[in-house]
Amino acid sequence: MEAWIEQLKNRVNTIKHLKALVTVSAQEEAALRAIDSRWGTTLYFASLMDKTNPNCPIRKQVIPSIAEVRALRSWDLSKKTLPPAFPGNSTPECIVQKYPDRVAFIVSDRCASYCRFCFRKELVMTKTKPLSLKVEEGIRWIRTAHHIRDVLITGGDPFILSDDRIEHLVRRLREIPHIEMIRFGTRTPIVFPQRITAPLCRILGGFHRVPIWVNTHCNHPKEITMHTARAIFKLLSSGVNVGNQAVLLRGINDDQDTLRRLHQKLLSIRIRPYYLFHCEMAPGNEAFRTPIALGKTLLTRALCGHTTGLARPIYAVDTENGKQSTLSVALNVGL
Repeated sequence: MEAWIEQLKNRVNTIKHLKALVTVSAQEEAALRAIDSRWGTTLYFASLMDKTNPNCPIRKQVIPSIAEVRALRSWDLSKKTLPPAFPGNSTPECIVQKYPDRVAFIVSDRCASYCRFCFRKELVMTKTKPLSLKVEEGIRWIRTAHHIRDVLITGGDPFILSDDRIEHLVRRLREIPHIEMIRFGTRTPIVFPQRITAPLCRILGGFHRVPIWVNTHCNHPKEITMHTARAIFKLLSSGVNVGNQAVLLRGINDDQDTLRRLHQKLLSIRIRPYYLFHCEMAPGNEAFRTPIALGKTLLTRALCGHTTGLARPIYAVDTENGKQSTLSVALNVGL
């Protein structure tokens, strides 16, 4: 069995399995017994947790809290929907269009590791808004939408799909004349770098008219290991560029030292910082959210004058109308 498949089959998603790896606090256990949604992570990512400290930044991203449980109970998840289609377009459920020339193509509703601050809880954790993930329907729509030049393949996490399914997606999209770029959004290089195999790199890489870009998701320097560094080098060596999309999270990376170390360490393993997102308002996310102004201040003080401009991401808020810089958001809301 391939190592990455073994990682998925042996995910840490029971209290018993978690207790074999770390000392679970009474508060963590109470939340785990009360949570009514998916939770869990890979054995690899769990191995990076501090065994005795519940405030470990990796534990806090993976293990539900009592605050999340209470917040989920107070939200009416049935009313939460994905962003509306771009004006004038009728798209399949698996296609989300916020911009004139590009779309997000949702091909999976599962992840290798379930982030407790996820803004798509209703899709990947609670299953209160299941989508029709008809990939062939999505490809047919993209083929007829001649104004679309850029496709972001997302989920859930698309890299938990088999090599055959990923190869099929890439091949079909590359056959469409008006597609100029394919992007993948995946956390696998961080939560289980074993997924970045030679066969996968052959599928994604090589010289081609339609290049592939990968954006991964790393929030704390503790998540960056030599395993991740090797996985990124494999992608880059095959011709795939890699960026990072982090989320500003209270108690995890909302201080100057952590934010600086995160972005410097990303560059040290050849990942280009791309976005730092303000944590979205979603069920159970309240404990992770920070003021918008804090992120702007942190980026300025943590990175300006301390590291190359290559390490400075765009600080943005993701809205139903697309990503906005924090400056434009501040002007709109009078901050």
